[in-house]
Amino acid sequence: MLAILQILLGIIVYLMVIIAVGLWYARKSDAGIEAYFIGKRRLGPWVAAMSAEASDMSGWLLMGLPGVAYFTGCGEAFWTAAGLFAGTWITWQVVAKRLRKYSHIADNAITLPEFFSKRFHDTKNILKTFAAIITLVFFSLYIASQFVVFGKLFAYVFNAETYYATMVLFCAAVVMTYTALGGFLAVCMTHLIQGVLMFVALVTVLAFGFAFSGGFGGIIGRLGDIPRFLDIFGVATPIMQGGVQAVAAGAPQFGVGANYSLISVFSCLAWGLGYFGMPHVLIRFMAIENAAKIRTSKYIAVIWCFVCLCAAVAIGLIGRARFPGLLRTASDAESVFLYVTSAFFPPLIAGFALSGILAASMSSSDSYMLAVSSSLANDLFKTFFKKARESAVMVVARLAVVLATMFGAIIALSGSQSIFQIVSYAWAGFGAAFGPLVLFSLFWKRTTLAGAAAGMASGGVMVVLWKNVISRLGGAFAIYELLPSFMLSCAVIFVVSLLTKAPSAEIQKEFDAVKASR
Repeated sequence: MLAILQILLGIIVYLMVIIAVGLWYARKSDAGIEAYFIGKRRLGPWVAAMSAEASDMSGWLLMGLPGVAYFTGCGEAFWTAAGLFAGTWITWQVVAKRLRKYSHIADNAITLPEFFSKRFHDTKNILKTFAAIITLVFFSLYIASQFVVFGKLFAYVFNAETYYATMVLFCAAVVMTYTALGGFLAVCMTHLIQGVLMFVALVTVLAFGFAFSGGFGGIIGRLGDIPRFLDIFGVATPIMQGGVQAVAAGAPQFGVGANYSLISVFSCLAWGLGYFGMPHVLIRFMAIENAAKIRTSKYIAVIWCFVCLCAAVAIGLIGRARFPGLLRTASDAESVFLYVTSAFFPPLIAGFALSGILAASMSSSDSYMLAVSSSLANDLFKTFFKKARESAVMVVARLAVVLATMFGAIIALSGSQSIFQIVSYAWAGFGAAFGPLVLFSLFWKRTTLAGAAAGMASGGVMVVLWKNVISRLGGAFAIYELLPSFMLSCAVIFVVSLLTKAPSAEIQKEFDAVKASR
């Protein structure tokens, strides 16, 4: 009992700091919708970088990715991490500066759906409306995935599944409170703290886990007997009995392993494509103080991403070495970070380390809530009620945060789902619907409104169709739905744009102004 109280003390200290920061910035959010949704474009390089990465990686980084490494070994975890790292670097390198400039020139667009609408002078708001609906659907899944993390964390701390629902609701209420009150600035400033905490937690747990597991030789010695576990071109195959991995004499049972096919490798690398369409990441590019500071942000973000991804995969492997037969389903394996942390640290220090998981989930769920809020209030309500006062828009924005929290909690409480699978589906939805359009909007002047609408629709629909119908054919069709959907959306944008009337001279002039700016 004393150990539990000490762990809780570490977590409570963290929560108090985060709530204090959120309330502090609540006073600034009343400055209007531009302040509430994009912080008046005043983010510094450190805050922009850490906010983008912390909101991106989420609890998946400390639970989902280590869980994959624990359960099936290096193959899927390595290639997924490689795809995410490549996507992070390319997006910062190619998209960030251009989007910051273009969103400002495009009549100061403050959300991604609004940027699409203003970029193509969409007076009927077709793009904004459709993009807002996609944002609502897929971010609802994202929010739920982070609430699942809350439940798993505290169910572990209390050693009782009965606390799962209670802690889902409690943590959701905390995030909802500071997000609704403080808006974008509160979210981003808490991300700076959360990003640092995630980094420290991952690196510290990795260092202690490595040292107490006999170093490199000791870990490899324990894992080397598992067929294909350490092979990046292979995958371990747990023998399942009654839905859980079989264990004999304390040792987990594995089959002979399998090749990690080229289709699987491409599926993992395709995760990187998702970055081009992630609203919660792209909005940080739009909000940075000026384009000149993006270079500094890029280096901070890329280094943080590389270290954290490597540490997360390694912790999953160390967990299998230390607790070989403990976590016997893919969903349970996502708790490996919790067990490794508790094994190597005194309870109070473990509480601070476990706060890294809470930080990861909070830093993402608040971003998702804010994205839902901006879609409902700025992209839908403000669009269809043009005469609405700004104060009314702010009321709708805060109400939207409450509704998003409630919906996410309902999904999280509906059953024990894999964090990895929920995030995978939502990531594909955003990546395919928005990613190609972002690239074409920024880099191809000939892109038309009709091409943009058709590409967005085809990408989003294909994700659902491929995931639920086509992938069941197996073979090459089992590839991650993001890749074929992304390619289809690109093709549709290109073909439809060529078949329709070229953009107006005014639109082309804006494009040229962005291209010529330094």
